[in-house]
Amino acid sequence: MAENEAQKKPDVEEIGTVRIADDVVSAIIAYAAKEVEGVAGLAGNAGDGFLKKAGVKRPSMGVKVEMENGNVKADLSLTMDYGYNIPATCSKVQSRVKQAVESMTGLRVEDVNVRIAGIRMAADEEQQ
Repeated sequence: MAENEAQKKPDVEEIGTVRIADDVVSAIIAYAAKEVEGVAGLAGNAGDGFLKKAGVKRPSMGVKVEMENGNVKADLSLTMDYGYNIPATCSKVQSRVKQAVESMTGLRVEDVNVRIAGIRMAADEEQQ
């Protein structure tokens, strides 16, 4: 698990180093994306689906993060609710993720790439 240093702020007294794990940034991204209206959830890969069925909870399922020199690049796979405008919702997700990561970690977000992996219909929700 790679870790990166948070960007240094001039108004913060330094008495050591702070490192933020990739998994922490992934979790922040996942929670921020789910806050956006129209996002049904994150869609993982086949391995994530197996882990979910096995009872392993990963809040960052469907999120891939690359961190280098205090910069973050994120790839998200989302499932959206039926009836929402995809480009507008994705733009809100990108903005919300960028704001959440930058305000909570001090890291700079370079890219937030969103892939729509599916649409959740109202009938799907009732069956679960």
